[in-house]
Amino acid sequence: MLKEEILKKVGQKIREIRISKGLTQVELVAKMEITTDPNNISRLEAGRSNITLFTIYRISTALEVSMKELVDVE
Repeated sequence: MLKEEILKKVGQKIREIRISKGLTQVELVAKMEITTDPNNISRLEAGRSNITLFTIYRISTALEVSMKELVDVE
């Protein structure tokens, strides 16, 4: 699997879970308790930005899901 495919799948997973929880990108950023621009979440969800392990951790905590759930992209 190519890097771009993995990034898109992880981004799609984040977006699906965020929407299922009824959160906007701005609300997700607020729950992450870090200083970042909501545009960064938009880029991550579109698979246009390389996500760090720490960011996956912060997103999973904010969405109240396991990190594994975000990166399980078989």
